[in-house]
Amino acid sequence: MARVKGAMMTRKRRKKTLKLSKGYFGAKSKHFKMAKQAVMKSGQYAYIGRKQKKREFRQLWITRISAACRMNGMSYSAFMNGLKKSGIELNRKMLSEIAINDPAAFTKLVEQVRAN
Repeated sequence: MARVKGAMMTRKRRKKTLKLSKGYFGAKSKHFKMAKQAVMKSGQYAYIGRKQKKREFRQLWITRISAACRMNGMSYSAFMNGLKKSGIELNRKMLSEIAINDPAAFTKLVEQVRAN
C-alpha cells in the first residue's frame, strides 16, 4: 500500500483556522501559529460569554421587575412570593416585558398579589 502524504489535510486544517481568525489584529490573522492561539482563546471567551449572557439577562429582568414593583409600592421579593402563592406562573422575562410595555397590566398583577 502506498504511503499517504498529509499535505492536503494539513492545508485544510490550517485554512480552517486562518478562516476563523479572519479580521484579527496584526499577525494573528496571517500566521498559523498565532492564529491558532487566538482562535483557541476567542473560543474560550465565546463559551464563557454564552454563560454570562444568561446571567446578565436574568439580572436585567429582575432589575426591571423590581423597579416596576417599587413604583407600585411593593418590594420585588414580596411580589415574587405573592405570585407564587397566587398560582400565577409567569417567568421573569415575561414579567419584565409586561412591566415595560403595559404598566397598567403590571399594576393589576400587583393588586392581585396584594389581594392574596
